[in-house]
Order: sequence, then C-alpha cells, then structure tokens
Amino acid sequence: MSPLAEARLQRLADTGLAQVLQRCRKGVEKEALRVTRDCALATTRHPPALGSALTNRYITTDFSEALLEFVTPAYTSTWETLQFLCDIHQFVYQQLDNELLWAASMPCLIEADEAIPVARYGDSNVGKMKTVYRLGLGHRYGRMMQTISGVHFNFSLPEEFWDHYQELEKDTGGSQEFRSASYFGLLRNVRRMGWLVLFLFGNSPAICKCFTDGAKPGLEEFDKGTFFMPYATSLRMSDLGYKNTAQAALDISLNNIDAYVETLLKAVSTPNRDFQKIGIKADGEYRQISANILQVENEYYGLIRPKRVTRSGEMPSRALKRRGVEYVELRALDVSLNDPAGINQNQMRFLEAFLIYCLIEDSPLLDAREIAQTESNQLLVARQGREPGLTLSRHHGQLLLTNWADEICGRLVAICDLLDEGTGSSLYRDALELQREAIRDPGLTPSAGILAEMKRSGESFFSIARRISEQHRDYFLSLGKDDSARLDFLAAEAAASIERQKKIEASDRISFEAYLQNYFSQAEQLI
Repeated sequence: MSPLAEARLQRLADTGLAQVLQRCRKGVEKEALRVTRDCALATTRHPPALGSALTNRYITTDFSEALLEFVTPAYTSTWETLQFLCDIHQFVYQQLDNELLWAASMPCLIEADEAIPVARYGDSNVGKMKTVYRLGLGHRYGRMMQTISGVHFNFSLPEEFWDHYQELEKDTGGSQEFRSASYFGLLRNVRRMGWLVLFLFGNSPAICKCFTDGAKPGLEEFDKGTFFMPYATSLRMSDLGYKNTAQAALDISLNNIDAYVETLLKAVSTPNRDFQKIGIKADGEYRQISANILQVENEYYGLIRPKRVTRSGEMPSRALKRRGVEYVELRALDVSLNDPAGINQNQMRFLEAFLIYCLIEDSPLLDAREIAQTESNQLLVARQGREPGLTLSRHHGQLLLTNWADEICGRLVAICDLLDEGTGSSLYRDALELQREAIRDPGLTPSAGILAEMKRSGESFFSIARRISEQHRDYFLSLGKDDSARLDFLAAEAAASIERQKKIEASDRISFEAYLQNYFSQAEQLI
C-alpha cells in the first residue's frame, strides 16, 4: 500500500469510520439465458408471469427475449443482497414451463444468429428505443455475442462517509465534485488492477463450438463440440467475447467526469463508416438507432462504469454531469457455475474490500501508454492468466502475475480487518484468505476447476453446464414456498409492472422520430 493509502486508511481508523465503511451498499445484476429442456436457446416470449421487461424493477431482459436479467436492490449486507437474488431465482423458476436457466456465462446450443430473438419492450417510444438499440447491436456485432451472460456488482460508499472523508482529505471544494473525483480515482485503479477479478473469478475457459465460426487463434479442441484454452480464465472478457475489435479504438477517458462525458458523447455523435453501410432503416423498419460509433452510451463495454440513476428520458451522461457519480458498476464477473445464484458472499466481500482499496490508493491520471498497458494485461489474463510464470506490464517493466496479485491482496488485509472490526467475526478476512490460496495455487480458481472436471469426467463444456443448470433448477424448486412474503412481493411487482407499461404507452404524445430527436438533443447541450 502506498504511503498515501496507508495514511488515508489510518485516518479512517483513527476517526472511527470503520463502522461507516461497514455500511457500504452492494447490489447485483445477474444475467441468465432461458433454455429448453434440451438446453437449446428458448425462442418463447418473455414469460407474462414475470411482468413487463420494460418496467419490472427486479426482473427484465437484456439483449434477447431469452436473456433474463435479475436486479437486486443495494443492501449494506452481502447476505441480504444474495438472499434477494436467490428469491428472484426461486420466483422465476416457479413461473417457467419446462425451461432452465443456463448456468454458464458462455451460451448454450444456438443454431444461428437469426435464431436468437431480440428483446421486445412494447409500443411506447421508450420501449421501441430499447428494442431498436438491440436490433442495432445484432447488426453491428452479431447476435451471438450478445447472448453472453455476466454478473455486475454495484457498489457505493454510504452518504455519511463522504463528508468525513472530504474533511480528512482537507478538500474545500464542492461535495458533489469531491465525490465524483474520488469515484473516478477508483475507476482508474480498477482499470489498472481489474485483471485480478478475471484471474480469481473468471469461469469461462471453454466454449461451445457453435459460438465461433471456426477455430480461433490459441483455441484448442477438447472434443467435437468444445474449444478451450488451457490457461484461460475468462474467454467472456477476451477478444472472443466483449473485447471486440469494433470498440478497440474507442478512447473513453476516466481521468475526470467532464472528460468521460465528453469522450463518450463524442462516440455517440460521430458517424462510423461501417455502421453507415447498415443503414438506419430498411423497408421502413429501423435497423439501428443511429449510424454513429455508439448508438447510446451503454453500448460502450467498460470493465467498470460510473453510474447515476437516471430520470425518465434522461441520458446517463446528463445525469452524471448534473448530479455526479452515485455508484460504480463492476462488469468483470463471469457467472459462477458453482453457485446457484451465480455469485457468492465471499466474492462480494472480496470485491467490496478491493473497491475500497481502489478508492483510497493513489490514482494518477491515465495516459495513452498506461491505457494500452491495462488493455494488454486484461486480454492476457483473460486468455492465459493461469499460465505458470506469466508476467504483466506495470510501469516500465514486467512483474509476475502471482507476485502482483499477492501484493494487492496483502494491501487488502487492513481493509478487511476494518470491515470485520466490532462484528465478532472474520468474514472479510476469511474471504480474502480464500483468494490468496487461489493465487498460491491457481488450480483452485473456478476456471481451473471447470477444465479439471472436463478432463476428469470426459464431459464436454456443454454437458457439464447442462448438468449444473439442472442441479440449480432442482435446488430452487426444492425450496418450496415456506417463506412466501418475498415471492408474493415479486408477484405483485410483476403485476404492477404490466400496469406501468400500459400507462407509459398511453401517455406518449409524440412520434418515435421526435422522441429520438429530443433524446439526443441532450448530447448537443453537453458537448
């Protein structure tokens, strides 16, 4: 830990802010494909019993009608967050008709791009925009890539933390500006060290061959249906997944909120020659929202994003500029095959400590050289992170991945102890020690575990993922309805969401074209 970070942590400890830190808020967004009993992609519409995908606060869809997304509220307790996520799974399984939720990040059996149904959100302008945006993603990058599932970890520090922290930092500026600047320091450090999340929690070292058009560089054949990479951690986060070449040249700045908004909106406003060839419309039907580098801000896939809850019709960048950063969204997590809900409390506790460290550690501005270095490190860890002797770039030299990982974890000890202070437990320290064991023995990582199971059993990636998906279904269905209060709550939300969608559709007074023009006029005001 740098002297600056040590001093900050000591000041927090000396002023009794440990209890305040223990009230950090954690939320989860988890994606899962609906599949048939044979584990082919479901082509059915979003189940009506789950409510409106447009307005349900907890159960929606992502790219496809078949790609469910579960959203928990943000809680101070990891247990509460996980319990809510489990309750959503239980509720959903009670509504599914002979379908499974695919347990892996990389998709199941999919015959072709055109077999993937794009999500529909109704006839309102906002619903049409969400659908057309997804149609555009399919035309730009292919629908197959959009069926990859992940887990997003939402994190924020408590309100009472910020006034104390700003005073300790002797910062005399505005509170909103201080908070946003601090969060952007966190973002930059995650960009520097986020490869560690892929190494520890990556769980996609193998893929079904249907995901590729043929063998890709570095991929090996496990059987007639499976490609893999022997030391891969997260092919989802590699150039085979979200790290596609179409966005490789984007330079979205994390140096401050103004630069972030400016570079993001420039991409939203700048035409792209390849996307212009797709066209905005064909035969009177929309193919994409625009022919610009990004249709909307969320098209940019970053390892972590600054976030602010938006108001109806408000661009995310406008919300950030007006009201500052509210929380961060870490998007690097694969779905955990070993956990029915796709994530566990030990992961969340480790991530919480890691993000606090990224906040208090020195975080210089990123230049072009360091950005290229961070991108290279992330790709290297995604494709071959468990390779013995692997080195990563840091500053102007090379460092063993395991040495750097152990160094980071060593700096988390004091943070975990603060988070455990006064609780009568060592839950955070225990979560950290589990990951330190995996650094000492990469065979304990989830990515190594799935490959070891494939080799031991002779099963393909598909067969193992299918078996685990069935086990997870059986687990959630076995829970019954002993505690029905939360399930009743989710049923009521589903019904209410349908009524909310009807009201939105009835309230539209302008054409879709005018709606889009009004929406993007916000960008012109900010640039």
